[in-house]
Amino acid sequence: MTHSALLVMDLQKAIVDRIPDPDYTPRPARAVAAARRAGVPVVYVVIGFRPGHPETRSSPQFSALPDGAFTDGDPGAVIHPDIAPRPDESIVTKKRVSAFAGSDLDLVLRGGAIDHLVLTGLATSGVVLSTLRQAADLDYRLTVLADGCGDADPEVHRVLTDKVFPRQADVTTVDAWIAGLA
Repeated sequence: MTHSALLVMDLQKAIVDRIPDPDYTPRPARAVAAARRAGVPVVYVVIGFRPGHPETRSSPQFSALPDGAFTDGDPGAVIHPDIAPRPDESIVTKKRVSAFAGSDLDLVLRGGAIDHLVLTGLATSGVVLSTLRQAADLDYRLTVLADGCGDADPEVHRVLTDKVFPRQADVTTVDAWIAGLA
């Protein structure tokens, strides 16, 4: 029997605010609400660092972050209010692009007997791609909510969701996934 979880990845205010689509947040918000109604666990994944960012010094990508970015107290690090977690929902903090890198995500999922991940988040070419690849290697079944993801480059998003992701995941829309929960 399959036990699914909805992963809501990198939907932090500073990241969501960079996406020009004003209709974006309602889509993952609908997925979260439907998952809750269906009893599907919702797991939030956020990027987070210690003050001074000691975790990023060796990272070409993250070492360029401004001091204080994605640390406790950074208003941009909070999960976007349109998609805020409930107190009983897990929030996993990662240190790199993949939701598994530097986090205890695999332990949280295995502890809940989760073997199927439903992915949503920003960016398609970042956390979604990296998490999908690593999750596939960890033998999770995968579904990507294509319109629950977004990327600064719409063509990259299209290529990934139309051509790359279907090799390792079912790719669907938020509304189609919700309809399948009923």
